[in-house]
Amino acid sequence: MPLRWRKRSRRVVAKAGIFHAIHISAQFALEMGFTGVRVQVQLVSESGPPYQCPTPIHIQSGSLRGPAANQFGSRSSSLHLHPSRPRREATPPDTRTPPPPPKTMADAKAGKAAIGRVTRSLRRRDAVEVDAHGPSIEALNRPFAAQALEWKEKAEKYELELHHLYKAHSRSSEQLVAEIEEGKALKALLKEKEALIPTLQSELGQTSEENVQLKQSLEEKTKALELLIQEHQAAKAELEQALAKLKDVENENTQLVERLMQAKMVEAEKLNEANAMYEEMVLKLKAAGLGAGGMQHHAEQEADGIIRRSEAGYIDIIETPIPSAPRITIRAHEGGCGSIIFQNNTDMLISGGQDQTVKIWSAHTGALASTLQGCLGSVNDLAVTNDNKFVIAACSSNKLFVWEANGGRPRHTLTGHTKSVSSVDASWVKSLVIASSSSDRTIKIWDLQTGFCKSTIMSASNPNSLVFIHGDTICSGHRNGSLQFHDIRTGKSSATTVGAHTDVTSVCVSRSKTYVLSSGRENVHKLFDVRMPTVLVEDSGTLRAPGNRVVGSWGRPCISPDEKCIAAGSSDGSVYIWPKPKDEKDAPQPLAILEGHHSLPVVSSAWSGYGPLATADKNHIHIWA
Repeated sequence: MPLRWRKRSRRVVAKAGIFHAIHISAQFALEMGFTGVRVQVQLVSESGPPYQCPTPIHIQSGSLRGPAANQFGSRSSSLHLHPSRPRREATPPDTRTPPPPPKTMADAKAGKAAIGRVTRSLRRRDAVEVDAHGPSIEALNRPFAAQALEWKEKAEKYELELHHLYKAHSRSSEQLVAEIEEGKALKALLKEKEALIPTLQSELGQTSEENVQLKQSLEEKTKALELLIQEHQAAKAELEQALAKLKDVENENTQLVERLMQAKMVEAEKLNEANAMYEEMVLKLKAAGLGAGGMQHHAEQEADGIIRRSEAGYIDIIETPIPSAPRITIRAHEGGCGSIIFQNNTDMLISGGQDQTVKIWSAHTGALASTLQGCLGSVNDLAVTNDNKFVIAACSSNKLFVWEANGGRPRHTLTGHTKSVSSVDASWVKSLVIASSSSDRTIKIWDLQTGFCKSTIMSASNPNSLVFIHGDTICSGHRNGSLQFHDIRTGKSSATTVGAHTDVTSVCVSRSKTYVLSSGRENVHKLFDVRMPTVLVEDSGTLRAPGNRVVGSWGRPCISPDEKCIAAGSSDGSVYIWPKPKDEKDAPQPLAILEGHHSLPVVSSAWSGYGPLATADKNHIHIWA
């Protein structure tokens, strides 16, 4: 019966300086009837493929023989055998020849003894080889011990670099995550922008159309600007001519001043003659037997009449009667009347209203004389030049309109204010100079001959109303409650400022330019002596009444031609008439309260030089008897 063994060795064998971990397997087959043992050797290496001996090895008397014995001895240092599990052999088919008959027990024992001898021989050889190669193995192991420290340092260095690499990788990962999030946000933003593209394209189309329109408008404005430049050049040429004329006028003015001085000397001589005449009359009246008071009064009247009649442009002012009832009622304007004024030294009444017209009426009959067209906006205030040639309207359209009184032909449209024009007045010395105030906090001086603004006076508060008091001096009432005085020659305001009211609604001046009447929102009217506005402005009295209420910012009172009475409308439709106060402490009671406006606010009043009083409410104008 055949027997099989397998042996594995884990010894380290050195051959030619190369180390191999070799596992050697040997199979021994014993067959009965042979004189020796045939061994099949297979070498197994951990670093290479297994080596199969091409020919079997015959073992006799504890030694290896055969063609492969030399190869086996050159690659192996020891050979250990151990029994292995018997391998099952396939049953031969029936067609095969039957196996040979089994050997005897003696043959088997002889084979076992031969195997034992071979095993012992191999063990002895292995021990000899181990002892022979031991110093070589130790010599070869020494370099590994010396290099261990270097390899350890390199290992630590590589571990540190690996640690740094891990950190860098972590930071890169975090940065990558942040960049991914940022990319997502940018993608979302890109989608939003793409969604906005159609809207922007439509807006671009609209903007292109607007651009075309603006180009057309720009071309029109350019043409208008060229036209204005031409007009400016023409105006500049006219200005040069006017400056030349101004020099001539200044020369004439110098001559006129000289003539004026001569006239003053003549007047002084006339005054001396009047004084002599007065003394002569007093002597005559004494001789006639009149009392001292009667003689003095009669002499003063005679002398005053002689002096006044000797002055140029003298108008005899009679005592103004107190009106009592409306004589004529006029429905002047659709939408209401804004302002009324009398022409100088006539009974012609001028009115302006919300219907953008200015009308001239006869105060004697109430008939309409003429209508001035072309006004833009409602009329806030009216003025007439001292020679009655021009009528000026201040309008809510930021403009002033000038007409010729005879014929109604428009003369100028004065532009320059940026807000509604609240008040206008004409100089009583220079017929072609007017002044206007506006809610844009400016006062402008205009030349009616050229239609240009001569100067602009700035104010800290809105000037609500203004009047000329002396030849070149203006008094203006402001929303901060003050009265201010301005010189139109220098365009500067005087240091004299009067705190009259909490809010000045209007100012008007007496016929002699001696007194200024102001009205305030606190329902008080005050009279001031303005004969020396740059030096001293005296308070001449206060006027008030329990039922009198000022009408907003547009109530216009007036002073009678003889300067003895003051008339002011009220918001309850009444017209109050006071006597002139005697001094600043005097507060007289009303002389009369006129009823007739049927509870409609009286917005304006004017007193003619010939006596009649006119008042206007929102619907009608009343001329009082």
